[in-house]
Amino acid sequence: MTMELMDLIIEGEKEALQQTMEELQPYDMYLIYHKLPDKHQTKLLAMLELEQIAKLLMEMEPDQQMKVLIKLGAGKAGAVLDLMDNDDIAALLTSLPPDKVKGFLSLMKQEESLIVKKMMDYPPDTAGRLMTNRFVWIPEHYTVRETVDKLKYFAEITETFNYMYVVDSGRKLKGVISYRDLILHDEDEKIAHIMFTRVISVSVTTDQEMVARLIERYDFLSMPVVDEEDKLVGIVTVDDVIDVVIREASEDIAKLSASGKDITFETKATVAAYRRLPWLILLLFIGLVSGTIISSFEETIERVVALTFFMPMIAGMTGNTGTQSLAVVVRGLTTRTIDRKTVVRLVLREFRVALMIGVICGLLISLIAFFWKGSMVLGFVVGSSLFLTLIFGTLAGTVIPLILYRFNIDPAVASGPLITTLNDILSLFIYFGIATMFLTQLM
Repeated sequence: MTMELMDLIIEGEKEALQQTMEELQPYDMYLIYHKLPDKHQTKLLAMLELEQIAKLLMEMEPDQQMKVLIKLGAGKAGAVLDLMDNDDIAALLTSLPPDKVKGFLSLMKQEESLIVKKMMDYPPDTAGRLMTNRFVWIPEHYTVRETVDKLKYFAEITETFNYMYVVDSGRKLKGVISYRDLILHDEDEKIAHIMFTRVISVSVTTDQEMVARLIERYDFLSMPVVDEEDKLVGIVTVDDVIDVVIREASEDIAKLSASGKDITFETKATVAAYRRLPWLILLLFIGLVSGTIISSFEETIERVVALTFFMPMIAGMTGNTGTQSLAVVVRGLTTRTIDRKTVVRLVLREFRVALMIGVICGLLISLIAFFWKGSMVLGFVVGSSLFLTLIFGTLAGTVIPLILYRFNIDPAVASGPLITTLNDILSLFIYFGIATMFLTQLM
């Protein structure tokens, strides 16, 4: 397909090119555009219709969108921006300096630019930033016939027909009716008589993660957004929610791995290194504590060299179980509401899990140490150390993110490497502490 389009671009077959692109999904358009050489990308943009360029832009990242708008020139860029969803434009302009934002807004129609300005006034990562104003609202006095006529009239600009939201004369949200219910009723039936009045909505300041959670909980395809006066100002659609879920998951993975934010396949090596270094330097200095602990038990290690064999296993197992608990807690915090009862139940559950894991692993490593060295005391030291460190490691991986969540700090910042490093320090201290207590019996 890419080669076919390149031939059309080279030959200047504008109509054939537009027809071919019209049959493609926007994402497929983007994949083809991305594969083209730069000079062919410019020619393609010159040959496409404005609506096709707008669809192409909405599949791109903000930095890619900016490059395309620059290639289009001021006049054409403004016309394309008018055709894009306002939430996508707000997301694009958010990362720009104020003077450039003002410049792009001046290219748009006044009505569209005012809507984008208002959206950008809402706090980041809220429903107000995520919503679209391209939807159909229905006055409560309308009939089914009048509603269908309005849907036909706005069919080209509305984003979804799954639900129609009903408002009163003051634009306050009063009800909702699905497209299915609409076509099953007589055309003279009043919307006020057939709509559902118990509407679940969100405020413009509702966090986008909460919006995603509500849509998932109730299996909605869209969610109405109201302002402080309960006036309907927009809707959040399920496709935008999917983008939020993927973006939030990516951010959490980056935090859990301490790899820094916004690192993709396209990120330059210098930028990626710069974003990863702060965490790694912090962990480097924390890790020096491990060396201090080992050096303080130097006499114990010299007298019982066999202790060094089990040292990596003790530290590694403690970090592993802590990371497992951390993953369980972070995932749970993003999918459900947490109260005191839930926290107590979770901590007790993880404590029981730690006991079972600790007993099994502790007994297993005790037997290995005993049969390897023929020392029951060594087996007891290694086994009891592993038992205690697994308990403390599991509880650390559970309690630390819960504490951060309690103080409104993203629990994902309790990253895997951080939990692992802290557990390394704890496990070495417990291991060599117990070994020193039984030093005379080990020799």
